[in-house]
Amino acid sequence: MKKITINDLMKWKKEGRKFASVTAYDASFAQLFESQEMPVLLVGDSLGMVLQGENDTLPVTVEDIAYHTRSVRKGSPNALLMADMPFMSYTTPEQACHNAATLMRAGANMVKIEGGRWLTDTVKMLTERSVPVCAHLGLTPQSVNIFGGYKVQGRDQEKADEMVAAAIALQNAGAQIVVLECVPESLAAKITAALDIPVIGIGAGNQTDGQILVMHDMFGISANYMPKFSKNFLEETGDMRQAVAKYIEDVASGSFPDEAHTIA
Repeated sequence: MKKITINDLMKWKKEGRKFASVTAYDASFAQLFESQEMPVLLVGDSLGMVLQGENDTLPVTVEDIAYHTRSVRKGSPNALLMADMPFMSYTTPEQACHNAATLMRAGANMVKIEGGRWLTDTVKMLTERSVPVCAHLGLTPQSVNIFGGYKVQGRDQEKADEMVAAAIALQNAGAQIVVLECVPESLAAKITAALDIPVIGIGAGNQTDGQILVMHDMFGISANYMPKFSKNFLEETGDMRQAVAKYIEDVASGSFPDEAHTIA
């Protein structure tokens, strides 16, 4: 697989070419994903739940993410690798720069941060200092205690309008990718059309430029539950490599997510 950069994703958006991405946490699975030409990998703070057995992502540290980023980078030298900034690791722009440097040195090509327009100064400072940023809107798991659980975001008009405005503001501040999680398909389509940068969805319908899944959900081995928007591709194929290939193929064709895996 050739080295994937943000320029490739921007080109694909312009061409209308949909792309898949997946979380990864170790060298072996990263190598498997690269062998199937998975273009984008995320070392997600979801590792707190799927690897560490926590009830949410809040206990994950910068050191945890850096450790797994180094492992994934060794297994996949060519994928565009994003790394999550954990809970309370970017409360100020200065703190964000310090912690982002740790993740970039570990091998990340980009950091991902959760939040709305309040992050514009942080995004601007990071990008001015050569740290590419992916912004995460919608259901932001680090805000689980504010939301009162893992709930769909942006159903009412006021919150939907704010999410559109936030996405545009974050793009203008320098964000190069936006992830939308658990938002209505119509809202995700509106935001995708409004932005010049790629939009990756999870539980946001198939009108976004890309899709992402937690690898444990894609393989049907998550310990707690299978989200409605996910699909067990291993059950369908019976082989991990074929499961990854099928996921990539179904995203590219627009057949995943279908209506059964979409939030109205």
